[in-house]
Amino acid sequence: MRITMIGTGYVGLVSGACFADFGHRVTCVDTDAAKIAALHRGEMPIFEPGLDQLVEASVKAGRLDFQTDLAGPVGEADAVFIAVGTPSRRGDGHADLSYVHAAAREIAAALKGFTVVVTKSTVPVGTGDEVERIIRETNPNADVAVASNPEFLREGAAIRDFKHPDRIVVGADEERARKVMGEVYRPLYLNQAPIMYTARRTAELIKYAANAFLATKITFINEIADLSEKVGADVQEVARGIGLDNRIGSKFLNAGPGFGGSCFPKDTRALVKTALDHDVPLRIVEAVLAVNDNRKRAMARKVAAAAGGSLRGKTVAVLGLTFKPETDDMREAPSIPLITGLLDLGAHVRAYDPIGMELAKHDLPDIAYAVDPYDCAKGADALVIVTEWVQFRALDLVRLKEEMAHPVIVDLRNIYRRDEMKALGFIYESVGRGTI
Repeated sequence: MRITMIGTGYVGLVSGACFADFGHRVTCVDTDAAKIAALHRGEMPIFEPGLDQLVEASVKAGRLDFQTDLAGPVGEADAVFIAVGTPSRRGDGHADLSYVHAAAREIAAALKGFTVVVTKSTVPVGTGDEVERIIRETNPNADVAVASNPEFLREGAAIRDFKHPDRIVVGADEERARKVMGEVYRPLYLNQAPIMYTARRTAELIKYAANAFLATKITFINEIADLSEKVGADVQEVARGIGLDNRIGSKFLNAGPGFGGSCFPKDTRALVKTALDHDVPLRIVEAVLAVNDNRKRAMARKVAAAAGGSLRGKTVAVLGLTFKPETDDMREAPSIPLITGLLDLGAHVRAYDPIGMELAKHDLPDIAYAVDPYDCAKGADALVIVTEWVQFRALDLVRLKEEMAHPVIVDLRNIYRRDEMKALGFIYESVGRGTI
């Protein structure tokens, strides 16, 4: 099939490359000429393991190309996917749909023959209705069906998630659209990936509900971590104990500094706003957002307490800046409010991240950056582990201690064993497991 992907951001580029790998003929379109030129040179605008090889292979095979003009690719397409950004709108937290609406208008003018227009971007309930209205208003003669196909990709594991999905959700009110989407995903039948066909609005809500529920699990275990510290329990054992119940499950029960990234904060805020617009307050989701925001700000005070109560004039080393490992994404990363809080408390901050430092400099210009973890730790009065990069799980702890001015480690991801750190002579603070 011929597929056109509007947008070469995280969702658009990964989805387009995977569709091309399935054997479809895919054109990815973006208005950013510099980004398209870079893609033609084989340069990826995002860091995602394996993406550069996947793109290179499909380009060489003639199944994937990149353009700035959508008219030709849309006119030839069986399915056009809208995968543009939907950031939180400044001021009210609603999803900013201006890029989606602009794409719909341009697509409408270029349609030829029956085409399925699919919203792949994460959008509030009712967006598909508005996309359809825009298309029919712009081009009354268009033979079009509008569908919703939300993505469920984890940054750092997106290609595997796309090729081995838990489920594929297709929201379409026309049988013609369902048939086209069935053909688009037919290569996944061998993987026995279940396709769930729903009404369009239901598909839109599934995406938001899924992210809100996962954010709730993270926030719940973080609050249990705080209680564990007070009562002398171990939150990791608590999480395992409840996660073995298959009604609960073990995923997203790792205590830490709070959730971040491009999806959970933005999507939970947008869901709350949508609910308020319909006079259905979501009190649990509202609490999740408030607790998470407070938690990220509180992490600096946790570091101060471990370092003796004051950070004035002290050097704090921070390992990990991106919101999770295997990505360069700094959006809503817990490291940002943590480091801002450390600076407010009078600390000097030096940081290291394997991938994210260049992007981090835009959000955190007033700190020093190191060349490796040991350079970061040199002369530090305390060291904080913020992102659980695999490189940080096997540090030479003896060398690390020698580099530091004071052996204080605040492990916000619980990647080290408390007995090991005690034996090495560290003052070790973790999350939900107490201080040694």
